[in-house]
Amino acid sequence: MGKIFDAIDDRLESWIASQPMFFVGTAPLDADGHVNVSPKGPIDTLRVLTPTSVAYLDFVGSGAETIAHVRENGRIVIMLCAFDGPPRILRLHGRGDLVAASDPRFEELMELCGFAEPPTPEARRAIVLVEVERIADSCGYGVSLMKQEGRRPHMDLWAAKKVRVGGPEALLDYQRDKNASSIDGLPAVDLPARVPE
Repeated sequence: MGKIFDAIDDRLESWIASQPMFFVGTAPLDADGHVNVSPKGPIDTLRVLTPTSVAYLDFVGSGAETIAHVRENGRIVIMLCAFDGPPRILRLHGRGDLVAASDPRFEELMELCGFAEPPTPEARRAIVLVEVERIADSCGYGVSLMKQEGRRPHMDLWAAKKVRVGGPEALLDYQRDKNASSIDGLPAVDLPARVPE
């Protein structure tokens, strides 16, 4: 039932853009390390750049497994599934690269991807670029039918409160504390030490 595609054509790109969210899977090289799967969204934070490359905007979170794994070995898969309409799962396997928000290329890449500025720009952590090596779909018969009610406001509210209470460095401090390494101890978000006031 599944099909392998040579490229992300216009039909696939349109289907990707019509999904409410996507999932990212990564793993460390260590056989005892923890595999990670992260839900991501909204869908407008994912862009098809070329027929064999995509990018997504990554935000500050309670962990940084994807960043740590991509830094270590580059392996990544993006999965989307249809929650309404005809059943389908699409997986984009590839090699990832990171452009941190502190990188001089970040703003140019934001513009190239057409990503909208989030309400709290300090919540942007990186753009994850993926060179897609395998594009495959499968039936999706086991995916439940669900209706999207809307986007949760929690991320924006949390980030805005952090900055309002802790100042412009608050989310950087949070990342220094929570995102410096993966749960397996791999280096993740790399930030300079805070300059004393």
